[in-house]
Amino acid sequence: MSAKRQPDGGAALTKELTVANVAGLHMRPAKDIVMIANRFRCDLFVEKDGHRVNGKSIMGLLTLVAGHGSKLTVHTEGPDASAAMAEIEALFKRKFNEE
Repeated sequence: MSAKRQPDGGAALTKELTVANVAGLHMRPAKDIVMIANRFRCDLFVEKDGHRVNGKSIMGLLTLVAGHGSKLTVHTEGPDASAAMAEIEALFKRKFNEE
């Protein structure tokens, strides 16, 4: 994970996370990511194979077509970026509460 300070006191973080649940990133996990992302003021983007989408958009996340084992790069930037990243990382580690 990398971090740099922003003028408003926020941070910019980047972390690669693996989709570990068998069903991959389908509607429910995408909804869970969006629900977490929308609780924070920071920007959150998710990237796969050069395709970057807003992590606060269910439809955007679904366009990533991220199956089991996919590597996603999560970017958070701004106020509370660290807290948002921690919650997203925990969600991925819990396999989206599916297993």
